[in-house]
Amino acid sequence: MTPAGPAQQIRGYLDHLAVEKGASAHTLSAYRRDLEKYRGFLAGVGVDDLTGVTESHVEEFRAQLATTDPESGRRALAPSSVARTLAAVRGLHRFATRDGITALDAAAAVTPPRPARRLPKALPVDQIIAVIEATGGTEVDVEPARLRDRAMLELLYASGARAAELVGLDVDDVDGLDHPDGGAVALRGKGGKERVVPVGRPACEALNAYLVRARPALAVSGGPALFLNARGGRISRQTLWSVVSTSAARAGVDAEISPHSFRHSFATHLLDGGADIRVVQELLGHSSVTTTQVYTLVTVETLREVWAECHPRAL
Repeated sequence: MTPAGPAQQIRGYLDHLAVEKGASAHTLSAYRRDLEKYRGFLAGVGVDDLTGVTESHVEEFRAQLATTDPESGRRALAPSSVARTLAAVRGLHRFATRDGITALDAAAAVTPPRPARRLPKALPVDQIIAVIEATGGTEVDVEPARLRDRAMLELLYASGARAAELVGLDVDDVDGLDHPDGGAVALRGKGGKERVVPVGRPACEALNAYLVRARPALAVSGGPALFLNARGGRISRQTLWSVVSTSAARAGVDAEISPHSFRHSFATHLLDGGADIRVVQELLGHSSVTTTQVYTLVTVETLREVWAECHPRAL
């Protein structure tokens, strides 16, 4: 039997990620692009099957990613992009070895570059509130889209949801909106893992206003999606990004801001308020507290800035 080529082996790996690992469509798309780049590299060096790949090949591919080639017009990737691409390649070879396609894992010893540590950027509370209020979704005669936008931003900040988690919500995922102590939202995170996060009164009121006064006007069919676009379909992440940037501009917030800024602010403000890091970990849906600890660095940096400005012997 003729061994399967890299293209077929890559398809098998992506199917494994989708079916057995529950990888999101966004993750699969990124891995597909990265592995297609890897397949092209292998073809260029005369390798037509993963069994023929050596550690030297993977090292050469890693070096190529980080190198600019004026002749071909290829630009060097940032360390973070090289690391992401190598993660896909390492995953492919690990899968091929475990599945018996190859005897040895050619990528096991090839380590990705360590990207410079970037602290997440949290906005001050007053700026977050200003961006939310800039949607204008509180007036009696406001158009449905503005009520929807207000509800989305309130929920982003109230729950710390990722953009994909928010746009993937169904109506049945929110509960207790009329409860005096607030409600809750069920978020489905990476790998399909679900967590329930409490939601405060401002978000509950915005969601109630949207569900009663706006969603019926946007709904074209009986679909389950919570947040709808003008055509009655599920809202996209691109639209959510647009809502955030438009509201920030209206609020006069010049800082770089995205839906993830609300998640960063959610975590940082909780820790600033004295929340236990393990609780914040659960609310964010992090599988490891190590991931959450980056937010403690943000609060330490804030303390250092205040100390440097106020302490008489700081400088």
